Amino acid sequence: MRIAFIGLGNMGAPMARNLIKAGHQLNLFDLNKTVLAELAELGGQISASPKEAASASELVITMLPAAAHVRSVYLNEDGVLAGVKAGTPVVDCSTIDPQTARDVSAAAAKQGVDLADAPVSGGTGGAAAGTLTFMVGASDELFATLQPVLAQMGRNIVHCGAVGTGQIAKICNNLLLGISMIGVSEAMALGNALGIDTKVLAGIINSSTGRCWSSDTYNPWPGIIETAPASRGYTGGFGAELMLKDLGLATEAARQAHQPVILGAVAQQLYQAMSLRGDGGKDFSAIVEGYRKPE
Repeated sequence: MRIAFIGLGNMGAPMARNLIKAGHQLNLFDLNKTVLAELAELGGQISASPKEAASASELVITMLPAAAHVRSVYLNEDGVLAGVKAGTPVVDCSTIDPQTARDVSAAAAKQGVDLADAPVSGGTGGAAAGTLTFMVGASDELFATLQPVLAQMGRNIVHCGAVGTGQIAKICNNLLLGISMIGVSEAMALGNALGIDTKVLAGIINSSTGRCWSSDTYNPWPGIIETAPASRGYTGGFGAELMLKDLGLATEAARQAHQPVILGAVAQQLYQAMSLRGDGGKDFSAIVEGYRKPE
């Protein structure tokens, strides 16, 4: 299949590589010339604009940083909707607010184009390994069309409902993730301050009722989980700035729905403080450093 892939950042580039490995022909667009050249060496074709990439493709996939980028890539005069043919399936894998997904979908529908939102979970490691979870908001027909292609980039492809529900699932999941990481950080730091061996504490938590992914797989305390960012200076993984972005999406969506997210708002402020300290580039589990005494 000839696929337009627009947005080749830390997530998009490995996703595109997996599609090339699966035998698809990719029309590529990104502002980063280096990554374009790297993917062109693998067989991808470089396009001059989103419009050009979409016009020659049977499927369009976008993976962009924020809602403003999604709107411009789709709605500008050289954007996807200016070039895509009616009937071409389109899927946006960015993490944005549900309303933007619905707005862009409505604009696409006026041109006979069915658009899905399909944000992902699994991080850069999952993108490279092809084990991402896709949370898809789409019609039944579009989901059936997209599922085989998404399965070449991910392991778990979930139909969440109509367009926009993929974004709802993603922001609710990451709201909980941000809160749970703070909870684990507080518990680990308290145990350390009171004198228990942190490995013993982690073992107890992970075999007791406090167990969660933030503790048993991604523990924020150094030396507990060898594969976690905490054991490599909080490098790699999911950046704190990205968590802050997702918490902002969740709290804004909650405001619009008049739904209280009290712990989510507190979590957002804690990650904002982390960003202001200059630690926004670290993995989000480095939030624990705000609870540790200076050594």
